[in-house]
Amino acid sequence: MHSSLIVARIEPGGGGDVARLFAEFDRTGMPHLMGTRRRQLFQFRGLYFHVQDFEDNDGGARIEEAKTDRRFLQISEDLKPFIQPYDPATWRSPADALATRFYDWEA
Repeated sequence: MHSSLIVARIEPGGGGDVARLFAEFDRTGMPHLMGTRRRQLFQFRGLYFHVQDFEDNDGGARIEEAKTDRRFLQISEDLKPFIQPYDPATWRSPADALATRFYDWEA
């Protein structure tokens, strides 16, 4: 299994709306298309953390393929009032919001 972590900024009080948008999105076929097995959303002091677990290591490639799907485009648009890039000056795509793993341990 492969995981990714997106870091961004969230509007105060936006957590409920973001959760609702993802609940609707996750009821579509998109998670299966992207290979998503689990999604977790966190917020802390104005920061937004989006953990996504994938079936295999090519989750990033599958998301790239899904980026042209109308459902992916729609949720991206619907999230704009609530989620902003962590650093707008350097953000060009969701790939610019991915945290880099520097340690991993499993039992």
